Amino acid sequence: MSVLDREILALVRRVSEEAILPLYRALDDGQIVAKAPGDVVTAADHAAEAMLTEALAAFEPTLPVVGEEAAHADAGVLDALAGDCWIVDPLDGTRNFARGEAPFGILVARAEGGVARSGWIYDCLSGRFCAAHEGRGAFVDGERIAARGTGESTPVAAISLLFMDEGRREAVKRQVAPHYRLTDVPFCAAEQYPRLALGRNDVSIFERTLAWDHAAGALWLNEAGGKAARPDGSAYRLDEWDRPGLLAAASPALWDDLAARMAGL
Repeated sequence: MSVLDREILALVRRVSEEAILPLYRALDDGQIVAKAPGDVVTAADHAAEAMLTEALAAFEPTLPVVGEEAAHADAGVLDALAGDCWIVDPLDGTRNFARGEAPFGILVARAEGGVARSGWIYDCLSGRFCAAHEGRGAFVDGERIAARGTGESTPVAAISLLFMDEGRREAVKRQVAPHYRLTDVPFCAAEQYPRLALGRNDVSIFERTLAWDHAAGALWLNEAGGKAARPDGSAYRLDEWDRPGLLAAASPALWDDLAARMAGL
């Protein structure tokens, strides 16, 4: 691991141990608040983001930190995504966490000019630590990895329909889903991206593409030799957070096949 990787690992491990895990299956009703239909935030999210923001600001005082909860409170925070910044999802998979279920994790990325250059994914329960740096490959617990598919004759797909409008949702169900063996959507990007590179899933469809959900994972998957890109093949940019649609796959060939099917909608 690089020095920076070790620093980030120590940070996310500490945040997990001090701010997140003590509240796992121990939240009271007042510590869970609805942000939007189907979307909640917990006391653990806020505590974790405060710790991450303070530490990352100390790493590089000139870089702003774009945190999910800070952006929810003040949309102006998103303006920093066009420049150099840190990006933080302090508790990815909050929906699961609030129910006392796995998976959930922490996502951190460092971006320059609207593009993720480094990314880290931490699984709070298993301690799995994924790291990637642009042009330098993808790693799991310090070991370089190459993305692999499931090898199944019918590719395995995790298709998130949650944020699609009704027409698109039905079109995906009718024209795309029958070509795949559908599997569960973990409601946690910190789990979904590793599944795509580690032989559990072959493809995934995301409709909502918020930077804190995808900055680290898309970079990590691409560096592993898989592919994450917009449906038209263009690169995922962090400053286009409000643009819908992101396809991810364990290999470029699997991505191409999925993109061709999506283009027919």
